[in-house]
Amino acid sequence: MKAWFAALLIGLFSLNCFAAIDGKFVQKDNLFPHVKINTSKGAVVVELDRMRAPITVNNFLTYVANGDYKGSVFHRVERDDANEKDFVIQGGGYDKDYDGMFERAPIFNESGNGLRNDMYTIAMAYQDSKPHSATRQFFFNMNDNDHLNPGKGWGFAVFGYAVEGTDTLDAIMRVETDYNKKLGYSFIPKEPVIIFNMEVLEEQQ
Repeated sequence: MKAWFAALLIGLFSLNCFAAIDGKFVQKDNLFPHVKINTSKGAVVVELDRMRAPITVNNFLTYVANGDYKGSVFHRVERDDANEKDFVIQGGGYDKDYDGMFERAPIFNESGNGLRNDMYTIAMAYQDSKPHSATRQFFFNMNDNDHLNPGKGWGFAVFGYAVEGTDTLDAIMRVETDYNKKLGYSFIPKEPVIIFNMEVLEEQQ
């Protein structure tokens, strides 16, 4: 085997063996880690609840720790116009061109953890009628959305809430939206609301 080809194989093997940072090891003894979400509309700090939603929090922290949310956007800013209420802000799954981004394996739905889809909480999004299909997309409840809680069926798993930056969420909620041909929905921001990065903050003493 030629030396250059052997070196290439070793390099590829090394890349394949490179392990992503697993969220369960991020501040692994901290039950309530804080994550700062830096966006084009300002920053939001969320407190995550690893006690009630360990699978969901560790999954989210895996994406955060590996920089997977950099350059993603809030692609959904939806209002309940019929009832004249705000609804949700959803993001983390598309880039500024509204192309889908890399996804890790889907996770178990922890919606029965006792946390409710109340205003300014953060929860995982999943595909319609597939409650265990959540990967990287999350949303902020911009009202008390009781219908998203579990009942006879699965709900949406809440895993934390905003402790700072609710004014940023309010500002995002006010952006102008329109129909987007690529995604096929009318609640898409006309000007992308970009997530520059996310960072795990130092543990609170």
